[in-house]
Amino acid sequence: MDRNLIKTLMPSFVAGHVPRNVRTYKYRVFDGLPQPSALGFAFDPNPFEGKVVAATDDAIVVKLKPSEFAVLDPKLVTTVPTEGTKVRVEPYARRRFDGLRADTLEVITEKTADGTPYTITRHILGSAPAKLPIPEPQCMELGQLIQQMEEMPAPDGFRRITHMLVDAGAKDFSWVDPVPSKILETPPAISFTVSTAKFEGRVTVLYDRASDVYAVELHRDGELVDRHDEVYFDMLGEVLERLIDDGRWRRIGVSVLDKKTTRQRQAVSV
Repeated sequence: MDRNLIKTLMPSFVAGHVPRNVRTYKYRVFDGLPQPSALGFAFDPNPFEGKVVAATDDAIVVKLKPSEFAVLDPKLVTTVPTEGTKVRVEPYARRRFDGLRADTLEVITEKTADGTPYTITRHILGSAPAKLPIPEPQCMELGQLIQQMEEMPAPDGFRRITHMLVDAGAKDFSWVDPVPSKILETPPAISFTVSTAKFEGRVTVLYDRASDVYAVELHRDGELVDRHDEVYFDMLGEVLERLIDDGRWRRIGVSVLDKKTTRQRQAVSV
């Protein structure tokens, strides 16, 4: 989406939809790019409802308030509504492996000095972690792999690697957590299944102690179909994106709330 073009077209899009006593209006663009906050970090937008006031090949404009609008990229929406339609819009939001939004408040149980448990609810601004469903390992190298997947960014710069796995439908996790003496015989590894337009099957990330690098294997029906060796830790996100990320996570969910005519958009790779 050409944001400069949208800026030029907005006066014509909102003409007649802003009260006469209002001199300015504001809008937010949803085109698959991260949404920046006033504090400088990206955030996950909440779903919203509004009325479509313009629907062209360049933009779909939804009126939220008398002088507030949302601009959607027509190439990303799941349903293309007509003008005058009331819609519910669900932009992409990072999620955890339990299906909840990754910015959901964390509830932590702590204990006082005498052992009495109490709970703390917290949220760190700008933080949206997606913790792997793997218990604390005994193997240091497996622990480092878990930390890298949870904290290192995906190539898009907004998600972490684990968010990418959530978006790929990762489930059925298993892991190899060897004692130090068995690290060469049974390398530390994390394995899971995914289902995307790029690949459907089992993915294994394993640590090669001798070379201090990772290998990524793809299995389908129990058969090894692809293997990538010499994957350094800072290449892990790029390699996984190339193998399993089909870009569909960028799509913007649009649900029609009335019975006006709409056009269903076929799912396409983004």
